Amino acid sequence: MGPGLRMSLTIRRATQADIPAMSVILTASITELCVADHGGKPYAIAAWTRNKSEAGVAAMLANPEQDFYVAERDGAVLAVGAVSQDGKITLNYVAPKARFSGVSKAMLAHLEAALVALGHREGRLESTRTARSFYQSQGWQADGPQASGRVVNGYPMRKTLLDEGYSGTTEFGC
Repeated sequence: MGPGLRMSLTIRRATQADIPAMSVILTASITELCVADHGGKPYAIAAWTRNKSEAGVAAMLANPEQDFYVAERDGAVLAVGAVSQDGKITLNYVAPKARFSGVSKAMLAHLEAALVALGHREGRLESTRTARSFYQSQGWQADGPQASGRVVNGYPMRKTLLDEGYSGTTEFGC
């Protein structure tokens, strides 16, 4: 491969071997990219990242109600995403070094396709303040007021993934 050429992005199901990289990406993304949400307050960062340790990520990965994915390029994991069986995108975090490189957009498209494969015509998620404009640019719409009751509260959003008239089948490979 010549200089300046990059291998293509691959999005695949996360495995136990990905846990350390997933933990690092989740923590770094929250700490470095979501300042508009946590305001740099140590207690808010600690509350948000509490379950992002390797043990916490291992517990999340073991949850049969969620499917986890990683995006990797050149052998490096750059993003972590997850969907729940009930039609929600529960995680979509990118490594700070990969921000604005198309990785988040590719992961989001993959997560939306995963929801369709699970039989959902509509997806839901809770966005950070930081990512709200990103989701809006991808067709997501506000779905109520900002959540409450946590140290850091997100913004409910939804998106129609399939029109009501859709009657075809969807193939989804992982």
